[in-house]
Amino acid sequence: AGMRFFLQYVGCFFAFFSTGFLIASTWTDCWMVNADDSLEVSTKCRGLWWECVTNVFDGIQTCDEYDSIFAEHPVKLVLTRAMMITADILAGFGFLFLVLGLDCVKFLPDEPLIKLRICLVSGVTLLIAGLPGITGSVWYAVDVYVERSSLVFHNVFLGIQYKFGWSCWLGMAGSLGCFLSGALLTCCMYLFRETSSGRLHSAYSFRKGYSSAGTIVTNVHLPSSQTATAKMYAVDTRV
Repeated sequence: AGMRFFLQYVGCFFAFFSTGFLIASTWTDCWMVNADDSLEVSTKCRGLWWECVTNVFDGIQTCDEYDSIFAEHPVKLVLTRAMMITADILAGFGFLFLVLGLDCVKFLPDEPLIKLRICLVSGVTLLIAGLPGITGSVWYAVDVYVERSSLVFHNVFLGIQYKFGWSCWLGMAGSLGCFLSGALLTCCMYLFRETSSGRLHSAYSFRKGYSSAGTIVTNVHLPSSQTATAKMYAVDTRV
């Protein structure tokens, strides 16, 4: 039981921070950052929804939002948005399911097997959430790196060149955390589910056998001559 509690809390820890990292990466503005800091007097960051410029001297930041979501955007931007939003929703639901499945939460306290199944569902949901998250963040990072490498290879300088920033790193970390939390809740908790099922079955069999034995012993030691009142008390005792 102690190891099961430990795995639940570790999985909850990773699920909480992974969900926070995924949401933060989706709604922050530094998926791409200018790589030529020595030549610039400002730091330029591009996110999935807006682009911000921060002056390195006074720290003043100015942000410009992109056009409407119905406008034409690069395929990289549209697909990354869709995958990260999907990962956010799945990770959020997985974390909520996991909270309901914790033994310290007073939800279905008399149904330990159902709470274990809730933890398993949470683990599967977190594993699924990690797929679009890692796909979107890694694909975005690789695309930025390939674009920059191709420009450097052809000696093309457009004034500003980008590399992937900390928002992209947050997306990768959150996705890996979802994988880790989901693995703990599915693989390890499944073993405890089998053990718990066996224990409950053994306890039920023991109680059933003990009840049958008690009935047999009671019947054997009944005296042959009993009054009607004694028989009535004997029947009440057996019941």
